[in-house]
Amino acid sequence: MKNRLGLALFLLCVVVLLPSRVPSSAQNASPQAAANGAPILNPLKVALLKWYKANTVFTTFPLEGSGPIGVAFDGANIWTANYSGGTVTKLQASDGTVLGKFSSGSGSGAGPYGVTFDGANIWVWNQLAQNVAKLRASDGTVLGTFPVPAPGWMTFDGANIWVPSSNSPQGSVYKVRASDGKVIGTFTVGSDPIAAAFDGENVWVVNFGGNSVSKLRASDGTQLATIQLRPGSVMPFGLAFDGENIWVTGQTHVVELRASDGMEIGAFRITTPKGATTGVAFDGANLWVALQNFNSVVKM
Repeated sequence: MKNRLGLALFLLCVVVLLPSRVPSSAQNASPQAAANGAPILNPLKVALLKWYKANTVFTTFPLEGSGPIGVAFDGANIWTANYSGGTVTKLQASDGTVLGKFSSGSGSGAGPYGVTFDGANIWVWNQLAQNVAKLRASDGTVLGTFPVPAPGWMTFDGANIWVPSSNSPQGSVYKVRASDGKVIGTFTVGSDPIAAAFDGENVWVVNFGGNSVSKLRASDGTQLATIQLRPGSVMPFGLAFDGENIWVTGQTHVVELRASDGMEIGAFRITTPKGATTGVAFDGANLWVALQNFNSVVKM
């Protein structure tokens, strides 16, 4: 009798526990619509935070009359280069509050295009003035301006500023010492380089004219790869590194590339008129995308 009772209890436990131990059909199923219309999620992709197609909830912050293009993060705040206004704007990353608007370093006709943070200062690319300005991040004071032919949106590697330039037929990137603005290297990349980003070891450069992205070793400027983007897919403009992947803006999409090999792993649409998305920056949690035609930035 005791043996039968023990067997019955054992079988009851098996019946109760079995559903929690055996993968359900939903776990093994590929993403598809359930009976109520909601997608069936793959638990593995959920664990890797890769189940979504895009974050469609955007927060937009207006920058009236500024025409923002470049975007940078300084550890607490977002900076935008305002082409129309000849200024840079400092916004609090937590809520988008405008903390200040400062001269880009070359007056109203400077045409500021890109901004970069070096740990203490903001570097501004003034397209029309053909120079790069260095501003103190704490209060926006201009510390110096340095002539660079046809400068592009820069990046900082911990010691140097990398400045894309479309001044030569093939396009080059200048390596500029941050301490004094001296050019210490020039490296050829693709057609019409316009923006750069640093991933901890390498410098990535957007080649606007070639619809491609180049990857250079930061230590010596050796070109490691050129990633050709899908024809007409983005017309690349700005780019940012999020700690794992490279993000490229252009037209109405933001494209995600795997930093290890440049493979495209996602394309996310921002519903705006063609050509509106320009600069992009990562703040540790969110991407900030400049919308020049809308005088605003989007947090996504």
